[in-house]
Amino acid sequence: LVFVLGFIATIVLLVLKIAPIYIDHGKVASALSALEKADDLQEKSQAEIREGLSKRFNINYVYDVTQDDITITKHGNYLKVAIEYEVARKIAGNLSVLVEFNDVIEVGQK
Repeated sequence: LVFVLGFIATIVLLVLKIAPIYIDHGKVASALSALEKADDLQEKSQAEIREGLSKRFNINYVYDVTQDDITITKHGNYLKVAIEYEVARKIAGNLSVLVEFNDVIEVGQK
C-alpha cells in the first residue's frame, strides 16, 4: 500500500510540475496562430511584430519566451516567424525536467 501511494504521489508531482509548461506553450502557439491570421501582418516591421507578440505574452503571463527566442525572416511578401525556446523546471532535489519547443509560421510566398 505504501509503494502504491508513493507511486501515485510521484505521478501527481510530475503532472503538477509539467502540465503548466504545456499550458504556457498552448498560449505561445495561440499567439502565433492569431499573428498568422492578422490581415496586415506582411506590412508590419519586425519591431512591430516582436512588440505584438510581447504584449500577447505579457497578457497571458508567458515568461519563458524572450526576445532572443523569436526569429523573424522577411523577404518581400514572405514572412517567417519562428519561436524556439526551452523550459527547465526543478522537480525535486537535483532532478529537473527540460522541455524544448519550436513553433514556426510562414505567410506569403518565397
